[in-house]
Amino acid sequence: MKQSAFISVIIATICMLIYIFIRFRDIKFALAAVIALVHDCLVVLAFYALARVQVGTTFIACMLTIVGYSINSTIVIFDRIRESLKNANRKTNIAELVNEAIGNTFTRTFNSSLTTFIMLLSLFIFGVTSVREFALPLMVGVIAGAYSSVCITSALWYVLGGKKIGAQAEEAAKEEKKKKAAIGEDGSQV
Repeated sequence: MKQSAFISVIIATICMLIYIFIRFRDIKFALAAVIALVHDCLVVLAFYALARVQVGTTFIACMLTIVGYSINSTIVIFDRIRESLKNANRKTNIAELVNEAIGNTFTRTFNSSLTTFIMLLSLFIFGVTSVREFALPLMVGVIAGAYSSVCITSALWYVLGGKKIGAQAEEAAKEEKKKKAAIGEDGSQV
């Protein structure tokens, strides 16, 4: 049972990696998302270990649900970063661009996670034992997913390659400045 759960989560994670790579055409987005998904799964696994919850069929369902739920907010943030990159000029600070993308999507991420958490909490309070076994780990997964989407994925993308884009843009801006300095105000060479 444990092995099939692990294999199911691995297959789902690989499928997410492929999907994000195809959608964003950049392996850095895909790697950052998958690392965050692994984080979310490890948080839930740690919760299972600390709470001494038995691993069963609900575990597989919980992990796969968390993988699917967590990737949703991550894709929204990555989509905003990609849009901002298309509209950015050479002088744009990539770190600020990423921060702005997170800020623009934070309310959406927070509200969707909060409403999902409230629904899961009501299932936990009013549900039967089998529903509680499903709802409790999902509550942990929703919190971990919201955290990783906002705090981990974008920072990972920046570290994996976004910083390089920013450095290239800065270098291009410096070159442009040198060219303008070499040409006088009246357009003549100095």
